[in-house]
Amino acid sequence: MKKKLAVIALGGNALLRSEQNGTIEEQEKNTYDTLRNIIFMLKDYNIVITHGNGPQVGNIMLRNDAGEELYEIPQMPLDVCVADSQGGIGYMIERVLRNVLMEEKIQREVISLITQVVVDNKDTAFENPTKRVGRIYTKKEADELTKEKGWIFKPSPKVEAGWRRVVASPKPINIFNIKAIEKLVTEGNIVIATGGGGIPVYIDAEKQIRPVEAVIDKDRASSLLASKIKADEFYILTDVNYVYVNYRQHNEKKLDFLNRQDALDYLKAGKFGEGNMAPKIRAALSFVENGGKKSVITEAIKLPDKTFGTKITVEYED
Repeated sequence: MKKKLAVIALGGNALLRSEQNGTIEEQEKNTYDTLRNIIFMLKDYNIVITHGNGPQVGNIMLRNDAGEELYEIPQMPLDVCVADSQGGIGYMIERVLRNVLMEEKIQREVISLITQVVVDNKDTAFENPTKRVGRIYTKKEADELTKEKGWIFKPSPKVEAGWRRVVASPKPINIFNIKAIEKLVTEGNIVIATGGGGIPVYIDAEKQIRPVEAVIDKDRASSLLASKIKADEFYILTDVNYVYVNYRQHNEKKLDFLNRQDALDYLKAGKFGEGNMAPKIRAALSFVENGGKKSVITEAIKLPDKTFGTKITVEYED
């Protein structure tokens, strides 16, 4: 019987939890626990794994800063930092997953790909950068860096008098090596790709591939990947069991199922947090609107129990 094809986006506490320091031991333990919870899918599915990189790429940028300040080591641009995080996290997931596969006596190859994702350098997101990256600076330091490097800064909401660099989060429009990814996964290989939303690049007037200082939403890029490889299902693993409207308010409501229109109505009414759940809902909707059969948003530890998680389809049917 032909296996279904699924894209699984790891996020939330799948790799690094907010209360942790970020040691490799912590990250490997979290990764192992997460992968143990998706291994059951290999019986019926071929899978592509995508992942976030927020804390990791932030730490890479901090090392960038320290190297420049202490040892005059030239800083690497944001696209190289994202590539760096893709390589490190992809290696960790691949190695840990190989160990899990050996424990379960499952024969599958695991392949990590450094993935470039194409954006439009005229995307309106570049007119109003909103994604905070890197360390916190004083106003004086921020002004000096704006003059020296052209960086844009906004006040940090968490630190009084602190300023952080902001970059755009443009819409992903294409993914390199998509045919190779589709071929590899349909042949039964487990593919790790589009880490951190992908390395942001654009095509210039001379048809040359150029880097761009931006970050791409991981779930949005994962949704695009799932659509392009014609996946049957798309899973977003986060740190809650279900999607809720009015989350953590007195009128909080758990959603087991969502169809397209209900999801759009809730989004329009602002029932999902823009800083967390709303982008995931949009990514899940995009997948089913482009031919996917089902999106699921849930916590990694609940994935084996198919009664958990919010299921999103164009029109849900029992």
